[in-house]
Amino acid sequence: GLGTCVYLWSACTSQVTKLCDLAADGDSVTSVSWSERSGLVAVGTHKGLVQIWDAGAQKRVSTIEGHTARVGALAWNGDMLSSGSRDRLILQRDARSSNPVERRLIGHRQEVCGLKWSPDHQHLASGGNDNKLLVWSLSSVSPEQQYGEHSAAVKAIAWSPHQHGLLSSGGGTADRCIRFWNTLTGQPLQCVDTGSQVCNLAWSKHSNELVSTHGYSQNQILVWKYPSLTQVAKLTGHSYRVLYLAVSPDGEAIVTGAGDETLRFWNVFNKARSHKESKSELNLFSRIR
Repeated sequence: GLGTCVYLWSACTSQVTKLCDLAADGDSVTSVSWSERSGLVAVGTHKGLVQIWDAGAQKRVSTIEGHTARVGALAWNGDMLSSGSRDRLILQRDARSSNPVERRLIGHRQEVCGLKWSPDHQHLASGGNDNKLLVWSLSSVSPEQQYGEHSAAVKAIAWSPHQHGLLSSGGGTADRCIRFWNTLTGQPLQCVDTGSQVCNLAWSKHSNELVSTHGYSQNQILVWKYPSLTQVAKLTGHSYRVLYLAVSPDGEAIVTGAGDETLRFWNVFNKARSHKESKSELNLFSRIR
């Protein structure tokens, strides 16, 4: 788990600041997500709450109730925040409102473990422990599309910024596959067996490539060309599954977090990248907590 604290790390100064500690509430952090537009951070908790924090002021703005179990997935769409929980619900609320009206998306039969909004802000993709990938439109409370080809939980989800309607998803230990979908037609596209549990996916902003992070059994990070699905880089260094992935604002670097309690920073999408296997020597935190 993520423990009880959320920390902020500045890429400019390397300063680490504690944003919040949920220990006093007897709660723990189960998800975090930055708003694209503002300096707001959403924090999902084990008890089913979603806290909204102003990172600049280091102040809690609001606490949103509604879930009855841990919130493991969060996704912003402008001022609207979607949250996915072990209670199988996806709730959508306006984070600015003091008494937000919620939209309830009911479709998964087990925990919701992945959420991503499309680049045009019109569609939400959700993955669940029921091995399903669902696609919802902005105006609907029923899924527009359901994909059931994965044979394990679907936590890793990413929309292509280059091709409208192109969605990628990754399956857990019993599946190990990255699959691609044309959500405009509902057609399945390519599939590649990665040999390991797929924990995260992210597309490059600059080129038709994507990065995947993995767990059992190899704990590696792979960079793929699309649509050929040739592997252009393999990054090793983590000793436990690579559960967390974020892309830098300029789109050139990624940061990964793993069960080994390290954060590692990699230049994967810069134009001068070598196509060789590389190792992360950068280990800024010996312990996250």
